Amino acid sequence: MLKKRIIPCLDIKNGRTVKGVNFVDIKDAGDPIELAKKYVKDGADELIFLDITATLEDRKTLISLVEKIAEEINIPFTVGGGISSVEDALALIKAGADKVSINSSAVKNPQLIVDLKERFGSQFVVVAIDTKSVDGRGKVFTKGGTYETRWETLQWAKEVEELGAGEILLTSMNSDGTKGGFDIDITKKVSELVNIPVIASGGAGKVKHFEEVFTKTQASAGLAASIFHFGEIPIPRLKEALKTNNILVR
Repeated sequence: MLKKRIIPCLDIKNGRTVKGVNFVDIKDAGDPIELAKKYVKDGADELIFLDITATLEDRKTLISLVEKIAEEINIPFTVGGGISSVEDALALIKAGADKVSINSSAVKNPQLIVDLKERFGSQFVVVAIDTKSVDGRGKVFTKGGTYETRWETLQWAKEVEELGAGEILLTSMNSDGTKGGFDIDITKKVSELVNIPVIASGGAGKVKHFEEVFTKTQASAGLAASIFHFGEIPIPRLKEALKTNNILVR
């Protein structure tokens, strides 16, 4: 059994780490460089950086900030936001990213997944799926959760795997920022459907939420933001609790 990963997420807006609830009500959560350094020290397995307004503002990811963070950390670093070409991804690799996360651009141009895989390898390509329950069905949303696409979540998850994605970052918009727990239902369905790692995102508020997502689904990683940013659940304490409950973590 592969060991589970604990991943903090830096949602970036105007160069600052922010956090919202259900993709709205955005609040400041601190300096991203200082937070990144803290997470390395705390034993985070990876770090994800998402420039959450890049697509809406029709611009590229904040390269200079990516460079500054990459200089300070020695764990796998995934960067997303505003990536629409192989050239964009190459610029981020040069800035220090180990993987890129694409969302809106993948839905708009699925060939991008193929192109990135062929250039860099599937392990480099993370497809972020923002999912929301609409009339009882999981639907895929893009543009920072503002646009409902034609895709159903399970259908799109299978499609991105077939196109060459190496990993899926699955965020439940219904659970995001609520601290009420991960969306076990959609995470279970997606993680059982595909044969690539799935990162569960959205809703972590307690240690037991990580225990649930790792025992009730096949998610390979649990992502959280505000509970780590504001020190509500320190990563060392979380990992110790998971180990105590016989959940293998890195």
